[in-house]
Amino acid sequence: MPLVDDIDGLLREAMLAKDLRTADVLRMVKTRLSERRTTPGFTGGLTDAVVQEVAAAYVKQLEKALPEYERAGERGAEMVASLRFEIDYCKRFLPQKLGEAETRALVQAAIAELHASQPRDAGRVMGHVIKAHRDRVDAALCKRLAEEALPAK
Repeated sequence: MPLVDDIDGLLREAMLAKDLRTADVLRMVKTRLSERRTTPGFTGGLTDAVVQEVAAAYVKQLEKALPEYERAGERGAEMVASLRFEIDYCKRFLPQKLGEAETRALVQAAIAELHASQPRDAGRVMGHVIKAHRDRVDAALCKRLAEEALPAK
């Protein structure tokens, strides 16, 4: 079942259950999808890839806003909880990220394939891994593992 249909079904269930927090998150995702569909140059339908792209952009925006509310302390605590809920809920529409062990294996394979041996090659290794596994690899984790695997001599 396409993700768009899943979102519609989840919204319907949330409304019937009177779960306003979930319904609000799903409405926001649907609004972002609608905005995306009406942007100039957009052709085709709302594929799963488009839904994942929109959800990822929304999660990234929420994650950027989170530290500001955390710095507000007690005044921002309610908003922090709300943002965390939205982030966690939207992540269900995103592909699962690979864990550290799987990412380490990809980094090691890229090092061998590229014959990388110096710390300055870390960017090349990281680019190779991310290019091949863009949606499934956490870029920060990949960078850290590449730098660890290519220590200074």
